[in-house]
Amino acid sequence: MKIKNITVIHGPNLNLLGQREPEHYGSNTLDDINDALTNQAKILNLNIEAFQSNNEAEIIDKIQSLTSDFIIINPAAYTHSSVAIRDGLSAMKIPFIEVHISNVFSREDFRKQSFFSDIAVGVISGLGAEGYCAALNYIAKLNK
Repeated sequence: MKIKNITVIHGPNLNLLGQREPEHYGSNTLDDINDALTNQAKILNLNIEAFQSNNEAEIIDKIQSLTSDFIIINPAAYTHSSVAIRDGLSAMKIPFIEVHISNVFSREDFRKQSFFSDIAVGVISGLGAEGYCAALNYIAKLNK
């Protein structure tokens, strides 16, 4: 499979990056992350689209509308609660990497449970905003 089009889905409250709990999420804004991904995608000759929503239904609708080759998703709080988003990802059969900015395994116990990890190609947790670029670089290597 030749990968060309990638969609990045940012879940709830990620629009507050840069101001929300910098001890967990760092100082990068969502725009900073999306700009870095866009720049890296150009270098890798990939097309990238970013989407953010605080609304579970909008995320599901977005997933169901995709024709992308690959997804990078940070489900944020929905990681621990959304069977509906999981079902959408499963139904669409688009491979995806689950990304978390903070190390969810060093935080509260409920954050250690993910409804997505077992169906993801991989999980990146705790690398800050760099986790998104790591996912993008991995996807690019699949093309070689």
